[in-house]
Amino acid sequence: MSNASNSQRAPQQLRVGPGGRRGGPPDMMAPVEKAKDGKKTFDRLLAYFKKEKKAVLVLMAAVILSVVCSVYTPSLQSNAIDDITAHDFAAVGHVLLLMLCVYAVFSLCNLVQGFLSARLSQSIVKRMREDLFDKIVHLPIRYLDNHPHGDVMSRMTNDVENISNTVSQSLSSLVSGILTIIGTVFMMFYWCWQLAFLSCTTVILTIIVTKVLSSQMRKFFTKRQELLGDLNSTTEENITGYRTVVAYNRQEMVVEEFNRTSDELTKTGIIAEILGGSMGPVMNVINNIGFVIIAAFGGYFAVKGIVSVGMISAFIVYAKQFGRPINEIANLYGQIQTAIAGAERVFAIMDEEVERKEGRVHMPEGDGVISFRHVNFSYVPEKQVLYDFTLDVRAGHKVALVGATGSGKTTVVNLLMRFYDIDSGEILVDGVDIKDISLEELRKNVAIVLQDTVLFSDTIRNNLRYADLNATDEELERAAKIGNCDRMIRRLKDGYDTMLTESGGNLSQGQRQLLAISRAVVADPKILILDEATSSVDTRTEKKIQDAMVNLMKDRTNLIIAHRLSTIRDADFIVVLDGGHIVETGNHEELLALNGRYAELYMTQFAGQEI
Repeated sequence: MSNASNSQRAPQQLRVGPGGRRGGPPDMMAPVEKAKDGKKTFDRLLAYFKKEKKAVLVLMAAVILSVVCSVYTPSLQSNAIDDITAHDFAAVGHVLLLMLCVYAVFSLCNLVQGFLSARLSQSIVKRMREDLFDKIVHLPIRYLDNHPHGDVMSRMTNDVENISNTVSQSLSSLVSGILTIIGTVFMMFYWCWQLAFLSCTTVILTIIVTKVLSSQMRKFFTKRQELLGDLNSTTEENITGYRTVVAYNRQEMVVEEFNRTSDELTKTGIIAEILGGSMGPVMNVINNIGFVIIAAFGGYFAVKGIVSVGMISAFIVYAKQFGRPINEIANLYGQIQTAIAGAERVFAIMDEEVERKEGRVHMPEGDGVISFRHVNFSYVPEKQVLYDFTLDVRAGHKVALVGATGSGKTTVVNLLMRFYDIDSGEILVDGVDIKDISLEELRKNVAIVLQDTVLFSDTIRNNLRYADLNATDEELERAAKIGNCDRMIRRLKDGYDTMLTESGGNLSQGQRQLLAISRAVVADPKILILDEATSSVDTRTEKKIQDAMVNLMKDRTNLIIAHRLSTIRDADFIVVLDGGHIVETGNHEELLALNGRYAELYMTQFAGQEI
């Protein structure tokens, strides 16, 4: 779904040129989002600028020189007009030549500004994105489980992009606007303080109109972006679930829902565009009022000999240079506030604690004995998931965890992989507490095959090698044979070099699962965790996956999360969980003979009923 911020136009860049030429009217579309601690965030942003000192200094020099040219040119224009009035055409030639040089310098400075702003923004954003991504991949699983993935991705894309746009388009424009106002006011009072005061009267009117129009524009543009977000959400939801829409004949209903939102968006958009489009004409009217005031009083002052005709022309240009930056700076302020708010969201992730990866001892050389001793755990305080969980898994044995949804099966795996740390108790591998083992060594010796297979947009060969980057092609092919997918791979057009689409979308569910099993073979782990994934495949594919699992589990300690109880009849030990407690243990026959919770689950599945 497109984020609402994607629909915002880039802010207009302030370009004060000789003779008062600038960019278009200010963009008032974006609602201002303010940071909670703007000063702290701004200081952290400055740290990124400090690494680009040379570029910043050259950029500021170009901005200052550009403003000097834009402020100086109207005075040259005034001199040229006065020389023409005095019929001193020789002097006019010199002034025009000087104006040409000033224009050339101004254009060069603008070129330098554009180049350095783009380079500066991309350099800063590159480092920020690298720092943010490096932080994300080292965050604990708990953080990503508790935060919407779309929000994390939005910080990487939209928020960082807002910062990039602000740096490239608003930084030099803000400095240029402030300096232009200061320089213009100085020149106006230097040449004629009476006309300067009269020119300032339109500023009050400009501020009042800007405030009124901006508040209305912000309200409608904000509503438009909210409606756009709703429309995108509706579109994505119905395209993603299109099979369901068609299956239940709900095409007309979703079209009506879409049209209602679209109609409201259209009405709001029309009002927003009318208000947005009115800003330019209204400001032109105010500027024209200012020109009339200057022309009328300027003419009077010229008759009285206070100013020259050329000076009146210069004041008209100065009045234009003085009025418009006020609106544009107000808009840039909003853009900067939004960028700082985005930066605060980025820094919020950067401030999160990373996983503690170091360990005091190395992974023991044992065979993979796992011991859970009086383990208690809760994802959320006061909502305990495991209660006094105690279990011994012998080396080379196959232990299955069964139970209804929410009984704690996956939690046991999460704790063994140290995706989460336990509240109390201890988990031992070959007699060593896993808290004392580095995460890298622990996870290197534990492989996991998830129910939801994760494959990357790369070749099959590289997806298999993901488990061991040093694995040879021969080792990859041997692993594929053990995982019962070598023949399947070789039947593909490019074999092991076949490119997979996102999440392996060009393969079937069963093929993806076989590749995941083969990848675990490449890892050659001491301990294997299987989240059984045969529920969504046909019987023939299930048999292949089961055979591959049998090959994979040989000579390893195996912990299995069982969904289909019929697939774990040969397990050495079965642990039945219910509400975070171990309620039964034993093998398949023993548990059936108890006629307890396991027998109930087994017979329910056998009868084809929902648990």
